[in-house]
Amino acid sequence: MKDIGAVIDEPYFQELLSRTHPLTRLGTILEKALRMQGLTIEDVAVLVNIKEPSFVSSLFEVAARIKQGIYGERLVLFAPLYVSDFCINDCEYCNFHSRNRELNRRQLTLPEVEEQTRFLIEEGHKRVLVECGEDEVHNKINYVVDIINRIYSVKTPKGNIRRVNVNIASTSVENYRKLKSAHIGTYQLFQETYHRTTYERLHKGPKSDYGRQISAHNRAFESGLDDLGLGVLFGLYDWRFEVLSLVAHSQYLEKEYHIGPHTISVPRFCPAPSVTYTPEYPVPDEDFLKLVAILRCAVPYTGIIISTRERPQIRQKAFQIGISQASAGSVTITGGYGKKDSQPQFNIHDERSLEEVIKDVIKEKLIPSFCTACYRLGRTGERFMNLSKPGEIKKLCRPNALLTFAEYLYDLPSGNGITEQGLLLIEEYLKVVEEPLRSETMRLLQEVKQGKRDLYF
Repeated sequence: MKDIGAVIDEPYFQELLSRTHPLTRLGTILEKALRMQGLTIEDVAVLVNIKEPSFVSSLFEVAARIKQGIYGERLVLFAPLYVSDFCINDCEYCNFHSRNRELNRRQLTLPEVEEQTRFLIEEGHKRVLVECGEDEVHNKINYVVDIINRIYSVKTPKGNIRRVNVNIASTSVENYRKLKSAHIGTYQLFQETYHRTTYERLHKGPKSDYGRQISAHNRAFESGLDDLGLGVLFGLYDWRFEVLSLVAHSQYLEKEYHIGPHTISVPRFCPAPSVTYTPEYPVPDEDFLKLVAILRCAVPYTGIIISTRERPQIRQKAFQIGISQASAGSVTITGGYGKKDSQPQFNIHDERSLEEVIKDVIKEKLIPSFCTACYRLGRTGERFMNLSKPGEIKKLCRPNALLTFAEYLYDLPSGNGITEQGLLLIEEYLKVVEEPLRSETMRLLQEVKQGKRDLYF
């Protein structure tokens, strides 16, 4: 097995970024991207350097076509759930860093986890991302497993959480096996920055081990987990280098395990109460949107995730050119749903409720989706790749999105017109579902209307 650390060929990436690439290659690269087979590192190096507005416009157009070709018009929605802000690491960009003595740290009890879960279910959520700091005393793996089991156990008249994804620190094969036994969805771990010198300068504590961080997905695969997510925190280093590295990491996973990343997350640095760090490589909005589009072209099959770090206007644009999953109605405070009485991990820029996000998503002619079918039917890892790479997954994403959206509309009616607008959107997209799935989807939608829940293909 090739050393993952060697895959991030920093001298070569820097040399690629400094080259003057012939712009005549751009058309060829975009045509190649439209075949939805991915791009080479050299192709990506050309794209990250384009600045001419007409070229960027062409990039956005191609990325939008690829996103539509793979996932269609559905947009998966979820919420993060912070269960503990105890952390022994001292990361310059995070409010949970160990130096923050003003933070009244909390570790949720299982009853508190249940309370937070009920809140999210009442809002309409079906998917949750569990988040906690690294602390071998407070946040042991058995605690995380207990959290997952408790979340899955909560049932209310408005439903339940059907998929628990997890974002915790790099750990051992044995601990990843415990996560697998708890039936997690996707295991996410961000490299934060692939630039080794910057990484080591910004981290203190166990997380400062660059090798431990970048090899975590290898150990996760060894444990049997096959639904994994990558990401970086944009702003810590040159975004162009980070994009090249994300693509290289994705290609490494595909080559070694025949399974690329299920998701790639694209958070940008946000200020936090005790954080004095100022990004040395801030990413302007236009470059942020560009990197989203480039990742969609380079790793077409992956789910690209945007968080509430971004303003609604930026999220709206990003939905069209590559984003396929988004957090909504988020709180980055431990136990903060319905309370907001402590310090967040970072300040968010989209404070809309889930309902408000959905109302705007409908206006964009996108289908809000709470689908968890693939995970529950075993369509993960290589099975998922075999469906997503040729764009076949869209045939299942669309009807499953319609069914879960219908659940939301019937279970959480409001007086602001969302139900009526949403049902009209469902009727519109039913017309493009192919037979025999269309007839079956119509039948299941009637069952949802009559009160049946959790129906999927």
